[in-house]
Amino acid sequence: MDNNDRVLLVEGADDEHVVRHICCRSQPISSFHIKNKKGIDKLLGSIKQEVIVSGRKAVGILVDANDDLDARWSAVADRLGDAKVEVPRTPEPTGTLIEGTTRVPRVGIWLMPNNESPGELENFVSEMILDDDPVWPRSEDYIDSIPKADRKFTEKKILRAKVHAWLATREDPRQMGAAIGAQDLHVDGTLSTAFANWLRKLFE
Repeated sequence: MDNNDRVLLVEGADDEHVVRHICCRSQPISSFHIKNKKGIDKLLGSIKQEVIVSGRKAVGILVDANDDLDARWSAVADRLGDAKVEVPRTPEPTGTLIEGTTRVPRVGIWLMPNNESPGELENFVSEMILDDDPVWPRSEDYIDSIPKADRKFTEKKILRAKVHAWLATREDPRQMGAAIGAQDLHVDGTLSTAFANWLRKLFE
C-alpha cells in the first residue's frame, strides 16, 4: 500500500487505519499510498497539488459528509475543478469514479458514510457490526440512557458515541481499524463491500 503514483487522501488516523484493515481483509486491491492530511481543511487545500503531481495515475479522496453532504461535495468538486477535473453534479452511491485523461489522473471520491447521507466514519463502521451482536443493543441503551443535560456530545454525534461505547467492550478496547483486524467488525456487508470495490476500481 505504498505506491506513490496511486494515493488516497484521508482526513485523519482513524480513516487511515480503517482503510488499511479493510484492504487486508478484502479481496486483493492494487497497492496505493494513504496520505493522512490531518484535517478536512488541509485535505481540501491539498487536492489540486495532489492531482497535478507528474506521473500520478490515481487520486482517491475520502472525506466525511458530516452534517451537509451537498456542501461537502461542492467543496471537493470546487478544488477538483481548479485542477481541471470535471466532476459530476452529484456523488455516485457506490463511490464516484472519474476517468483520467492525458492531463489528469483517475479520481475517486467517497463521502462517508455512504455517498448519500450525512454522517461520518463511525456511521460507516456501525454497519460492520453484526445484526445479532449481543452487545450492540446494550451499547445503544447505555448512551440513550445518559440524560441530555449530562451529555458531552450533540444529538448529531450520538451514533459516534454508541460505536465507541461498543468498541470499549472488546477484549482490549480497540480503535476502529484494529477491531476490523480482530474480526470484531465484519467487512462482508453491503456497504463495506461497496467501499472495497470502489478502492479496487480506483487503483486497478
